[in-house]
Amino acid sequence: MSGTDTAFHVTVQPSGRSFDVQQDETILAAAIRQHVGMPYGCKDGACGSCKCRKLEGTVQMRHHLRGALSEAEEAEGLILACSAVPLSDVVLQSEQVTNVDSFAVRKFPVRVGSLARAADDVMLARMLLPAGSNFGYFAGQYVEFLLRDGSRRAYSMANAPHTQAAAPGLELHIRHTPGGLFTDHVFSAMKEKDILRVEGPFGSFRLDETSGAPIVLLASGTGFAPIKALIEHLQYLGTDRSAVLYWGGRRPRDLYMDAWVRERLAEMPTLRYVPVVSDALPEDGWQGRTGFVHQAVLHDFPDLSTHQVYACGSPVVIDAARASFTAERRLPAQAFHADAFLTEADKHAE
Repeated sequence: MSGTDTAFHVTVQPSGRSFDVQQDETILAAAIRQHVGMPYGCKDGACGSCKCRKLEGTVQMRHHLRGALSEAEEAEGLILACSAVPLSDVVLQSEQVTNVDSFAVRKFPVRVGSLARAADDVMLARMLLPAGSNFGYFAGQYVEFLLRDGSRRAYSMANAPHTQAAAPGLELHIRHTPGGLFTDHVFSAMKEKDILRVEGPFGSFRLDETSGAPIVLLASGTGFAPIKALIEHLQYLGTDRSAVLYWGGRRPRDLYMDAWVRERLAEMPTLRYVPVVSDALPEDGWQGRTGFVHQAVLHDFPDLSTHQVYACGSPVVIDAARASFTAERRLPAQAFHADAFLTEADKHAE
């Protein structure tokens, strides 16, 4: 040990990034605190995004879902950085650790600028930043609302960073979960000019701009929010990378910004769009693709070995897509970028 606060040292290969971990602190919490961009999503041991291999050292694993890290994976030396507390110096292998280019995480107030229903259960909320504030983030990242009872709720920015220049603020897509502490408030009592506190940016879901590989964007429900930010960012970059969006919902109304996507198609010649509906009713008059959204990708792509996939939505969709794309379509594991949207019930499912 090097002091009363610092317990152990963590090194991540092959990047060589290293950082200190305090006593009783998880590896991921220490990495975030010191701006080391390890991959992660929920921070609660539920999504598996921070899974990496322990090469040396000993850790104690805190509570996590077996869907995020199985007993077999743990026996093979895999850990979840968000649940692992070092008991010695540790060396990890994590291919996706970023360079020193992440934005500092900070807390700040936001003011409700506007609230608009995009669907019966989806609210488009615009949160205004403090005057003169300069909030930096990557398209695909998220912020957490700090609630009065000490709990947190995470929402991805649906607008790309460059939009801050003309209209500073955060566009969030909030789905109503009946009985949910925060979303009940959003849909019944929240009003313009209300002040809330947030912290961020969080998350490692972001576009790999070093690659020219064709892109498959996969969204279910409000998982479209960070995908929308990625589309805006691709348009801003003026890239000629081909991209296809598969957006899935139960009913056509769940594709709540379908018109916005079609407007982008007219402006982005390299973007395609495949909406998919799983439970259309006769009165919907749906004439498009049906079934599960990841199965539409499987049908259209016999080989994903040269592609990158960016997937956002419910854990069941993300897990099914990851497993089938890598096993059945030869997608390299490191080319599957995901952000699983977890409810509080999801986080405590096991």
